[in-house]
Amino acid sequence: MFTGIVEELGEVTAVENLGDASRFRLRGPVVTDGAKHGDSIAVNGVCLTVVENEGDEFTADVMAETLNRSSLGALGVGSPVNLERPTAVGARLGGHIVQGHVDGTGEVLERKPSENWEIIKISLPDGLARYVVEKGSITVDGISLTVVDAGLDHFTVSLIPTTLALTTLGLKQPGDPVNLEVDIVAKYVERLLASTQGTAGTRGAAL
Repeated sequence: MFTGIVEELGEVTAVENLGDASRFRLRGPVVTDGAKHGDSIAVNGVCLTVVENEGDEFTADVMAETLNRSSLGALGVGSPVNLERPTAVGARLGGHIVQGHVDGTGEVLERKPSENWEIIKISLPDGLARYVVEKGSITVDGISLTVVDAGLDHFTVSLIPTTLALTTLGLKQPGDPVNLEVDIVAKYVERLLASTQGTAGTRGAAL
């Protein structure tokens, strides 16, 4: 489990095409410290497994399903990436519960700079809008953010200077893709309500 608090801005140093997958080599001195084979590291919000760790770089294999479902397929050598290690049991939950399982990709639609922050408008793929609410949480490229406005096909977030300086969102421009993970709590609630309503309907029919 992650919290959406990016530990460092890393970089893709190599990409190897494996046919139905790709092997990424990424630089991140902070997240590689103590990392070993089999550990998890979130890359732009996608939970990846460390294959090799050497110096300040690690490699991870990304299967076709992940490449198609996320924006990792658009990364190349030199691309900046947000990196985060899993949260330790008992540690502070600085953001919100993040699984590292991307629900879909959005697109940066607009940036509105202000004196002390910046508003970014991002598109929502079909089926995700029902999980996004004003003042709720959403993960964008692995960053835990608070929703400012929630529309039917878009949402906005307000970014402080620290987020702009230390994550990929400071570099994203209109048209750029971003990985989205909605709040897992919302999905569980939806499933539970659907199950309860179905059960109630069955009982009612039997009476």
